Amino acid sequence: MEFQSEVIVHAVKESAGTYEGRDFSSCTFHCEVDLKENGAGRSIGRVTRPFKLGDAKEFDKWAHLGNSLPIKAKATFEMEAAREDGAKLTLKSIVPVVMDRKAA
Repeated sequence: MEFQSEVIVHAVKESAGTYEGRDFSSCTFHCEVDLKENGAGRSIGRVTRPFKLGDAKEFDKWAHLGNSLPIKAKATFEMEAAREDGAKLTLKSIVPVVMDRKAA
């Protein structure tokens, strides 16, 4: 199932190179999420979670926004059932939200 959500992007990281003779290329978006409480104690606040999307070229689309981070973005996720009662979230697309400078 796919759905859209507004997210806050705190960082974007490209990764490319060769490891043990194999080429790799990816782009990781670090998006803000709630910090979940667990049996070991309470928690407050928010953290970032990495989501991979595309290859290292995806970074070029965001490089000019470096000084604007964190920034709001519209993201499309795919949610699939995972083992037990979990869910797997996969980032399918992400686009920065254009902010009107006059409204800021």
